[in-house]
Amino acid sequence: MDADTETIRRILTATGDTWAVVGLSNNRARAAYGVAGVLRRFGKRVVPVHPKAETVNGEQGYASLSAVPFPVDVVDVFVNSDLAGAVADEAVAIGAKAVWFQLGVIDEAAYGRVRTAGRDMVMDRCPAIEIPALG
Repeated sequence: MDADTETIRRILTATGDTWAVVGLSNNRARAAYGVAGVLRRFGKRVVPVHPKAETVNGEQGYASLSAVPFPVDVVDVFVNSDLAGAVADEAVAIGAKAVWFQLGVIDEAAYGRVRTAGRDMVMDRCPAIEIPALG
């Protein structure tokens, strides 16, 4: 399942600026850290969601999506595919407008559940690649 260009454009430009990045920690060697930096450079508020609940780049971290005490627009998922479906379900439960599964994160059933819930979803893509491609 490939996200169409309009869905990507909508998530990146019109869905909102608060992104919860699941899997984001202070480990600079991890892809989540680099992608979070790109999101910040493009005006997004990046909220770390990680079991350690670390503060990353001055933003308080939370151990789970349900612990975030304010609305989240997009949930960006940096976890293994076998864990991603539960994260997608939690994203829908907290009222996120969109779910973004990173490169290599694939769960067709979760994609279907998110879309059925009326949310936008992108799977197996990276916003750090897609933002510059929008021009």
